[in-house]
Amino acid sequence: MPEWMAIILLGIVEGVTEFLPISSTGHLLIFEQWLPRQDDLFNITIQSGAVLAVFLIFAKKIRSLVLNFNEPKMQSFALKLIVAFCVTAIGGLVIKKCGITLPESALPVVIATVVGGVLILMVEKILKNKQISEEISWVVAISVGLAQILAAIFPGTSRSAATILAAMALGVARPQATEFSFLLGIPTLFAATALQLFSAISKNGFNSINWAHLILGTVISTITAFLVVKWLLRFIQTHSFIIFGWYRIFLGIVLLVVLKLF
Repeated sequence: MPEWMAIILLGIVEGVTEFLPISSTGHLLIFEQWLPRQDDLFNITIQSGAVLAVFLIFAKKIRSLVLNFNEPKMQSFALKLIVAFCVTAIGGLVIKKCGITLPESALPVVIATVVGGVLILMVEKILKNKQISEEISWVVAISVGLAQILAAIFPGTSRSAATILAAMALGVARPQATEFSFLLGIPTLFAATALQLFSAISKNGFNSINWAHLILGTVISTITAFLVVKWLLRFIQTHSFIIFGWYRIFLGIVLLVVLKLF
């Protein structure tokens, strides 16, 4: 397979999976079996493309939060985003200070993928026909920030799944839980990407960078993520996340077979 085609496929995979609650790590494990393995800088950069797509989608909401910050409702929502981000940032620093490292084997990723699927099914069943709220409380904001830490410690959990489920489990409606998760993901993933990018460049420098591949992969991931997130925001207005729960369980089985972990 031509390398440019592999770059396009990886960009599509990143764009599709980064914000859907289906584990981007699990999908990359599958595609890495057949596609040329890219360096960390490439993977980091195409992730920023997916985040950029979400920023563009929510640009109007973000602009409204900034321009109308003095309004009590807007101010409260913005401060909750800031607090959730700070909870994650502090948790990330504690994790780094404690020397907690990511698992090197694929099995924990598979387990997290399946467990996440089961939790989606459980939360959807528990919340069926129950009264839900469209408001993000302080408890929800802090819990979502903690959920991001959980997703960082256990690859395969999916940041989107963990944060959306945390909000829904506390009684928040799907659309509002998803919106808060995605808005929080913008500063969180941009900050993580910036740190990883600085580390990768400091380690390898600019000389070995294939700019054509970086630009192609980033453009593809941005376009794909834009289309996928737009679709998801419409989908959840009338559908539950149950299909994603079953899909994660199926993905876990596929990973077991492909990676020969059983």
